[in-house]
Amino acid sequence: MLPLCRRPNPMPAALAVALCLGLSACAADRHAAPTASPFVSVASQPANVGDARTAALAYHNSGAYDRDVADIAAEAGRWLAARAAAVPRPALVLDIDETALSNWEIITRDDFGRPIVGPCDPAGEGPCGWAAWDQLGRDPAIGPTLALFRQARATDVAVFFITGRPENQRAATERNLAAAGYRGYVRLAMVPDGAHFTSAVDFKAPVRAAIEGEGYTIVANVGDQPSDLEGGHAERAFLLPNPFYRVR
Repeated sequence: MLPLCRRPNPMPAALAVALCLGLSACAADRHAAPTASPFVSVASQPANVGDARTAALAYHNSGAYDRDVADIAAEAGRWLAARAAAVPRPALVLDIDETALSNWEIITRDDFGRPIVGPCDPAGEGPCGWAAWDQLGRDPAIGPTLALFRQARATDVAVFFITGRPENQRAATERNLAAAGYRGYVRLAMVPDGAHFTSAVDFKAPVRAAIEGEGYTIVANVGDQPSDLEGGHAERAFLLPNPFYRVR
């Protein structure tokens, strides 16, 4: 067998040397350490939705989500205890979905989608429309928020709920809140039927301003979306974790 890079037919010496060097480099490359990424890609693409879904499931199911909710609620409770007796007519404002009540059952059933319209059959296996789901009134309480609510009521802090749910869900929502243990709040503010807002801020901030106009001092405002808290009209705002969906 002829040695590598040698041929029986004559070729220019320079070409032979170049060929040998190229083949030697190929052989060396086969033994080189692999690079960090074996393919060409771009850095500008957003995070992969499938990876985000996997991470959100792991965050919830590992118990980390529950611990983080408890940590923020406990911090709100400490602030409430420190401020309740120091201000006139202290008040606590709470959002509902993923703040006071958990929608985890429908979140996973809809595989992190959030279709608003459509039927919802609890006995079925298909996806559910969120509007129909809310009318069922079966969301469980988020424990740390319920504890904060009870702390507020025990110290004569008025509690107001402000939600992005529409007015036509009032009966089901009030029934759900009562069944979950939220009793004795002052008022539940809901979006008027047919009203549309560019952001939840445009609805919720004026409601908080109106509460202040009644003489209350909103000591704490608690929600799971930045739009629950933006717009001011609260001494402090507390953002509970929610990587499962976004409400603008």
